[in-house]
Parts: sequence; C-alpha cells; structure tokens
Amino acid sequence: MQPAQNILLIRLKSIGDILFTLPAVNRVRAAYPQAKLTFLVSRENAPLLEGFRDVDSVIALDRAQFRGLNPKAIAQETCSLWRRLRGAKFALALDLHGYGETALMTWCTGAPLRWGTVYRPGRRWAYTLGVRRDPAAHPAEGHLAMLDACGLPPVPVRNEFALPPAPADLARRFWAEAGLDPARPTIFIQPFTSTTDKDWPLEGYLAVARHWRDRGAQVLFGGGPADRSALEPARQAGFPVSAGVELLVTGGLMKASSVVLGGDTGALHLAVAMGKRVVMVMGSTGPGSCYPFRHRDWAVVPPGGRPVSSIETGVINEACSRALAETGWDADLGNRKSAAQNLEIN
Repeated sequence: MQPAQNILLIRLKSIGDILFTLPAVNRVRAAYPQAKLTFLVSRENAPLLEGFRDVDSVIALDRAQFRGLNPKAIAQETCSLWRRLRGAKFALALDLHGYGETALMTWCTGAPLRWGTVYRPGRRWAYTLGVRRDPAAHPAEGHLAMLDACGLPPVPVRNEFALPPAPADLARRFWAEAGLDPARPTIFIQPFTSTTDKDWPLEGYLAVARHWRDRGAQVLFGGGPADRSALEPARQAGFPVSAGVELLVTGGLMKASSVVLGGDTGALHLAVAMGKRVVMVMGSTGPGSCYPFRHRDWAVVPPGGRPVSSIETGVINEACSRALAETGWDADLGNRKSAAQNLEIN
C-alpha cells in the first residue's frame, strides 16, 4: 500500500457517533504511520478531538453559519472551508458520516482517493470507492467494515480515548471539593440522554443511588447544562451533581469512578473508550443499536420489546453489582486496593 502523505477524516456531529470513529481512526494511523491525519468536525464538537491521539490537526466547521440567513456569513464560511479542503492537498479523504453535505465536502477535497459510507446510492458519485452502509451493524463496526472493503490491512482493534491533562485536573478539583473519597467505590450516574424516550426514570436512578449509598458506595450524578434543574432532586437527596461541567471534565469524573451508569448517550460511549466499566440502560441491543462497543453484555434492556421505563430497579442494582465485582469490589464494597489510582489520569 502506497503511503498517503495527508489524510482527511470527516464526521461532523453527535458526540457518540464521533467517538465511534475512534477504532477506524486508529486503524488508519496503523496503515499510514507517517501521514498527517486531519479531522473535519463541527466546531462545538472540536474539543472532543483533543482525546484522539492519532489525529494531528482539526478543521472546526461553524455549521451555525449555514443555518442562518446571512448570505455574507454563509459565503465566507463556504470559501474558508473550500480553501482549507483544497489547499491541504489531501491524498485520501474518508467520509465517516455519509450525509449529502459530507459527501460534497469529500468530493471538494479533490483527493485522488475518496472513500465513504454510502447511505443513499445517489451519493456514490462523490467517492472513488463508496461502501454501502449496513444498517444492522454497530456504527463503529460499520466504519471498520468500510476500511476492510477499501483494502486496509487488518490490525487489532483499538478504541482508546486519551483524556487531556487540563480537564483531568478540573475533574480532580471537583472530586476534592465535593468531598469524595478516592478510596471508596464510586458510581457515576448520567441519567438523561438526548431523547426522552430513551431515558429510564430519574426516580429509578435515585432509588439505585440510595441503594448503593446505603451499602457504602459514593454516587455522583452528571449531565449537561440543560440538566441542572432536572437533577435538583438528586442534589436535594444529598448526592453531588456535576451537571454543567464541560464534557471532558465529565470524562475525568467518569474515569475516576468505579462504574458508570446511564442511558445510550455520548458520555457513556466516552467512558467505554476510556476503558471504564459501564452499565447502559437502553431499549434494545438489536441490529443497528449503539450498545457499548464490543460489550453488548454491558447493556440492560427491557424484556419483550417493552419500554425502557419498564425495567425494574432490582435489575439495575444487579447489573451494577456485577460491574462492581468485575472492577474488583467484593459484595460488601470493601477489600480492594485504594481507588486513588483512578484519579491518576493520563
């Protein structure tokens, strides 16, 4: 395989979906160890790329400009993107998004090799090699299958996110200010997802939190800025709440915890990529589901296609018990070496 000097990877939005590109990014690096890898992403998600060790450069696209009604701003952003895509002289462009706009961006690079995931046949023209998307595959597996079809040599799969030092320091500071003990088992709970239909009831999470607090574990609730008011019941129940901190600081808090519990959300997929044991509460692990990458058994789903809300609290407690045992805690949550090592975040 001829070495490519300059490679572009494209995935614009959705935290979890960007994280699902990690195994593919790492495989591209293994195939082209000397190449410069550039990642094109929406501006609001650009900080996430700080944890992609194999990415050398980021193009942050301000997609908000295209949603506005200012023709001048649209023209400026379009021209700026065009110059960057053409000026970089990419030898290879990989569209890991597969939408119409990203297919066009891939074509605009002028790269002699343009590979992409094809959602609709009409977009195949943008690629020198387009691979039909398998809707039954986990997204991360789909990206790897695309690279198989494009001829990249097989390598051991790496799904590794490297937490940057600055958010790790902020996470340590939050941990100390919240009075959390690094020598005790800790469950981080991220109760809300982007879609209410995917959410297990907050009352259930609070019941689980009380169950484990009564048994000596620490429980920390997390979420985004919009979740602050919704998590007020957790705060009133005496649990520390980190809602509103930056995503990568949430990453540091999850990395310092023993187990991460929550729904199908970007934060939990981030935890998986950092090597954390998660318990993901979700509606299904069937075809196309975004269960924890290569850990389908870490998901808890309702029986018989029933809604997520029908999952009983005892089922979640049992899943957390198994997860804690796998991380080294015995039944009474004692008898384990200090968890302080969790806070030594690289």
